[in-house]
Amino acid sequence: MPDVVQERAGVRVLVCDPDGPPVATVQDALDLVGAAFLGAQVVAVPVSRLDEEFFSLGTRFAGEVMQKFVNYRLRLVVLGDMSRHLAASSALRALVHESNRADHVWFLPDFEALDARLRATA
Repeated sequence: MPDVVQERAGVRVLVCDPDGPPVATVQDALDLVGAAFLGAQVVAVPVSRLDEEFFSLGTRFAGEVMQKFVNYRLRLVVLGDMSRHLAASSALRALVHESNRADHVWFLPDFEALDARLRATA
């Protein structure tokens, strides 16, 4: 399935295909930003699409990616099981906790959680 724009809880979301190209560079993230400009307000990226460096905060890759979405006023949602990454990094656990308290970047387990969060912010 290609990346597609869906309406979820009244919000247009670019749902990224889990088997799509990896997000391994800032340019890859900008490509998703560009795709979202076709009418999405939120970009939902599966954990499987994110390069391992995203989860290693010392690389600063996660911060660069997240900042691009903030700069373009798009919400980034990382979807899926991150337990392996969270178990390995207290800094990542703190980032996820703080991000989920704000409105720009969310780390959520599945589409049900995304839909509930979107309804709560509407």
